[in-house]
Amino acid sequence: MKIQVKEWKNIPNDERNKIFKRSEQNIEDVIEVVNEIINHVKTNGDKALLHYNEKFIGLPAYKNRIKVTKEEFEYSEKQLSTEVKEAIKFSISNIKKFHEAQIPEEMNLMETSPGIFAGERATPIESVGLYVPGGRGTFPSMLYMLAVPAVIAGVKRICVTTPPNDEGKADSGVLYACSLCGITEVYKTGGAQAIAALTFGTESINPVVKILGPGSMYVTAAKRVLYSVVDVGLPAGPSESALIADSFADPHNMALDILVEAEHGSDSSALLLTDSMEKALETAKIMEKMIDDLPEPRKTFVTDVFNGYGGIIVTEDINEACSISNEFAPEHLSLHTKDPWDTLSKITNAGEIILGDSTPFSAVNYSVGPNAVLPTGGKAKTYSAVGVRDFIKYSSIIYSTKKGYETLNKHVPVLADYEGFTTHGNAFKLRK
Repeated sequence: MKIQVKEWKNIPNDERNKIFKRSEQNIEDVIEVVNEIINHVKTNGDKALLHYNEKFIGLPAYKNRIKVTKEEFEYSEKQLSTEVKEAIKFSISNIKKFHEAQIPEEMNLMETSPGIFAGERATPIESVGLYVPGGRGTFPSMLYMLAVPAVIAGVKRICVTTPPNDEGKADSGVLYACSLCGITEVYKTGGAQAIAALTFGTESINPVVKILGPGSMYVTAAKRVLYSVVDVGLPAGPSESALIADSFADPHNMALDILVEAEHGSDSSALLLTDSMEKALETAKIMEKMIDDLPEPRKTFVTDVFNGYGGIIVTEDINEACSISNEFAPEHLSLHTKDPWDTLSKITNAGEIILGDSTPFSAVNYSVGPNAVLPTGGKAKTYSAVGVRDFIKYSSIIYSTKKGYETLNKHVPVLADYEGFTTHGNAFKLRK
């Protein structure tokens, strides 16, 4: 394929808007279909899940079982090579180490005025549904990225939904990672129907109070529809990345890294922002050769991305590149500049920021430690990576001594009278 190199100053506003909006426009297009799926699951429960397994995966009735059995867990472990199992164990160890540092104090108190104490108590949420995608690949990495912080937080009930393959089996790597994390409740269903099942429950699946996990535009649309019914956590839709580079960057490494997130699917996005036209053109040529050598379906995915929501953009300088990236607010951002620490100071919005070209996106996706489940669709302006905090809620704790009460009694009734709340004031004025 031919990779186009464009100068930002020459890109019309409607095309710029498309770049910033990326797959969000696809998500809006499927809302109607997703509503139908949600209503079907809400009304028909397991029957609807089995129907969609057959419709979307071609799974015949005799292979169509929703809950993963103990035998399936045992079978899955036997299917994996020692190397794969060791890689999963290594990655889980790093993810665990990173997230254990996020464990909050169980409770804290401070004295805001003499005799008046206030603080917070942290408690885990009661239940969570972890969505692990499966249509475009196998993702044990997504399972442990979600499960490890949930386990560390102390969530009582952790269940997983993931699409089966055409043999009716869940991915072996996902089930092995579940076993390592102590998770035994796994259901073979995916897409919008899985989100609906976790929200409303079915005969096999009890509802949860929160759902987390990345997914296709259909999964993202389902979360958007159901956000007022269940906590759907951060928006984690189709994958996206940006790479900022200057004239000191290596075109070969730039090409390698910008292709990483693009291979997730045709609705992914990937931007290379550089102030060097020379390096942009060099990188484009290298990328074209790399894409031609990719196997299917990755070749089609990457081709679609760079014909759609991806591209190489030449900016006036690095400051402009950073400004564009901040507006784009990418899920993944890599800085290939002479002084990435200086470039970092110009970045305000990104799910994760990788400094230098020695750490490919894929390293962080799998094994480094920080969570790879990140906000997409520009939501990195307000959301953060998944962490222990996503599985914990905080309750304010308040206590006053007699002296503290007397201090409050001087001020609270005054404010209550000013705002016209009679019983607020009476709680102090008429107290025995």
